[in-house]
Amino acid sequence: MEGNELGLLQVYTGGGKGKTTAALGLVMRAWGHDLRVCVIQFLKKGEDYGEVHALRSMGIDVYQFGSGRLIIKDRHDQQDEDCARRALKFSNDALTSGEYDLVVLDEINVALYFGLISCQEVLSALKGREKHVEVVCTGRNAPPELKAEADLVTVMEPEKHPYDNGLEARKGIEF
Repeated sequence: MEGNELGLLQVYTGGGKGKTTAALGLVMRAWGHDLRVCVIQFLKKGEDYGEVHALRSMGIDVYQFGSGRLIIKDRHDQQDEDCARRALKFSNDALTSGEYDLVVLDEINVALYFGLISCQEVLSALKGREKHVEVVCTGRNAPPELKAEADLVTVMEPEKHPYDNGLEARKGIEF
């Protein structure tokens, strides 16, 4: 890769807050420079996310693939696997379409950790993307193989969080 061309793979992972928020900050920056952006959310469904409202009002493509239920490792069902597989297929199409400069695969790391999709399938989709497509993969527990393939890995680690004192998620701040 020469100069400042697009096409890198970024991974935002770790147990701390802010992975999706950081990715969406990059989305805003890219959009502000007239890049074509797509956000694909694995495991998420619902219109109550403030960022989804904002992105769609700006004309940014946001697609959600989730059952709308909380998923726990080793306690998912076929519907959860089907949603993740549809998200991966859609992601592959977006990565190879030539329509986008930046594609965010939000919570894909968690889908991998839960075993809803395979790391080999994800790596294949990432390696097969159009050369100029920058990709951001978010979520806790990014697998070592994905981190090894990445050009940039950011691990967000919690030091202190209001959840620890019983504060629940706040509309407009955490969602």
